[in-house]
Amino acid sequence: MKSFVTLTDPVYDPAAPVSRFGRWLQQFLQDKRDLPFLYLILEITFTLLPLVAVLFVPGLARGWWWAAFGVYLGLTTFYFKGPFGLMLHCTSHRILFKKQYARLNHYIPWVIGPLFGQTPETYFTHHLGMHHPENNLPDDESSTMFYQRDSAASFGRYLADFFLLGIPKLVRYFGRTRKLKLRGRLLRGEVAYLVTCLGLAFVNLPAMLGVLVLPVLVTRAVMMLGNWSQHAFIDSADPGNCYTNSVTCINTKYNRKCWNDGYHISHHLKPALHWTDHPHHFQQNLAQYAQQQSVVFDGIHFLHIFAFLMLRRYDLLARHFVDLNQRYAADADVIVFLKSRTRRIARPAVLQAAA
Repeated sequence: MKSFVTLTDPVYDPAAPVSRFGRWLQQFLQDKRDLPFLYLILEITFTLLPLVAVLFVPGLARGWWWAAFGVYLGLTTFYFKGPFGLMLHCTSHRILFKKQYARLNHYIPWVIGPLFGQTPETYFTHHLGMHHPENNLPDDESSTMFYQRDSAASFGRYLADFFLLGIPKLVRYFGRTRKLKLRGRLLRGEVAYLVTCLGLAFVNLPAMLGVLVLPVLVTRAVMMLGNWSQHAFIDSADPGNCYTNSVTCINTKYNRKCWNDGYHISHHLKPALHWTDHPHHFQQNLAQYAQQQSVVFDGIHFLHIFAFLMLRRYDLLARHFVDLNQRYAADADVIVFLKSRTRRIARPAVLQAAA
């Protein structure tokens, strides 16, 4: 285990130099701290959209098609996926463009989002319409609490449920909670995506499958893997407590690449908190994290957590666990604690805890 010493995760530096082009771009933004998002959008636009056009060229030689597709797949899956996905996350919580440029806010979910397997409006409606309001509790259709969270078989059931029933359950949730505008946005985006796929299948079926279908399968699996890891350690006595139903990952390269996404506890506590403010919020509330026995890891991120859980390598989790108040004498004690937080929670226990 580790002791907390300092943070190396990114924060906003008002003294950092900004190019003339960057200053020009900032005039479109609600918050000038989001300038890196515009750079990412431009980079994606001028690399991926030309590749998509090439893939749909009729009669393109097979060798050239596979070469273009290999580059496209590498960029979307390994280079851009993390930064884009978490940019989508941040801009879903905080509007990116100023009111006079409001139409530009549709560019991420409707134009470049589908290239990364994000069907239009689905992420926003699921994440802000259900996941945050329900906070991984029973009414959250993507809740992890009823699964054994160090079990590959349990994760398989969780993933299969999402793939087969995720959208129908979300539609039903919005109907049950009378969130009809969100249900309309969800259905509009899903229908638009399906119609687009159908139309492009007649233009170039392999390109349509590679550009629009394969990324959905990959992305939805990765998102469920992320949600599983973020909500793997839950205090069964208080499952609605944000300090004890999520985790925080500090001092990892992932936070630099993906806009401090490791700070999942503070994100649930303050969903609209700007991504550059999370390290400061964590330091300000260290005493509360310690008192609540929050799960904090140093030097690893959610993919590590998932792998260690599936392999049941609690020793590796304990090695990176941050003992915020010197509560534990040895890694063995940390392992006992972490195992207690990954046990499946029975529904009667949840009802009893809520009573």
